[in-house]
Amino acid sequence: MDIFWMLLVFVIGYLAIIFEHVVRINKTASALFIAVACWALFFLTRSVPLMEELHIFSEHVASISQIVFFLLGAMTLIELVDAHKGFRIITDVIQTTSKTKLLWVICFLAFVFSAILDNLTTTILMISLLRKLIPHKEDRLLIGCLVVVAANSGGAFSPIGDVTTTMLWINGQVSTLAVISSLFIPSLVSLLVPLFYFSFVFHGNYPVIKHLKKEAKEPGSTLIFWVGMAGLLFVPVFKAWTGLPPFMGVLISLSVLWLLTDILHEKYPERERLRVPSILSRIDAASILFFLGILLAITALETAGILNHVALFLNEQLPSEALIAIAIGLFSAIIDNVPLVAATMGMYPLSQYPIDSSFWHMIAYAAGTGGSVLIIGSAAGVALMGIEKVSFSSYVKKMSLPALAGFLAGMGTYVLLN
Repeated sequence: MDIFWMLLVFVIGYLAIIFEHVVRINKTASALFIAVACWALFFLTRSVPLMEELHIFSEHVASISQIVFFLLGAMTLIELVDAHKGFRIITDVIQTTSKTKLLWVICFLAFVFSAILDNLTTTILMISLLRKLIPHKEDRLLIGCLVVVAANSGGAFSPIGDVTTTMLWINGQVSTLAVISSLFIPSLVSLLVPLFYFSFVFHGNYPVIKHLKKEAKEPGSTLIFWVGMAGLLFVPVFKAWTGLPPFMGVLISLSVLWLLTDILHEKYPERERLRVPSILSRIDAASILFFLGILLAITALETAGILNHVALFLNEQLPSEALIAIAIGLFSAIIDNVPLVAATMGMYPLSQYPIDSSFWHMIAYAAGTGGSVLIIGSAAGVALMGIEKVSFSSYVKKMSLPALAGFLAGMGTYVLLN
């Protein structure tokens, strides 16, 4: 019975998030409410909270906190570069005003950066860049949505590009070279399908480049840009070197940049706006809290065993490995892909599907790219939703069908190649 009430609360809250503009309730408030309500229902249905369950809850909070700290650090770092107008280095190189050419340039930058960094950091970075290139929010809508697709596609084939691929990599389901070689082409196809489609329907020019050149750089902008980008690229290196979680790499990179900006601007009171304490006021705390609420709510469903029931149902109803992977990919557009992949890893032991079997590669691809179908299906989409205030319905109208076509085309490509 407790599962019924948890599901009811989750569904009602989820609908409130989807129809935020109709019900006039901020999605962050809904996310935080369903997070606490689901966990409260989980514990209230037990006579005495078991220490084991409290330990599981603490583990979930610790895992989610790492993502929140990572998001906070990455957003601060990028806002710091943005405040110094460091992105002028890139925007000055991109001279085209063609909407179609800009679409391709931005998407391929996102695809490559996501494989090196991760889809969340890449989305935050590319949205900041787009704000420099295209000042009008409505004009950025389509490219912003495609950035989510590109970031998810680029992250799917890289062990450090998407959290689910990283999970499979760390737990021994996939190896570095095998997953890259197997999923690079399918991941690229999942981007190219919607990209080609919009290339034929998206025409015209942006009159923004001349406007950008009038904007003066801030003191130290070039240095801050390169140190900031090096800091982001250092994150996966730091993780591989020390074994510490990625958010620690972001924090040490931020600390270096913090020290540098303090040294540069400490003697100049008029530059206070360029120092980190001032930059922190520009961070969108609501989007971070929304991310926290959604992940807490999902982990409540996972702990209650609801997600395991879904996974078992898939195993019984879909005997084909490809169909199971596709179903998990589509579910990841609705429910966070991390617990879905975690449940899948628990259902299928390595003795049944050894390292680098096609099943694990398909799961990595599907969980990474399937989230592009809906804006709330990936960390990249949630970041776009929070930063650019893109509504659920706007993304569905613009991107869901092209992203679905790309997802299925990429899966079909993998099946044909293997």
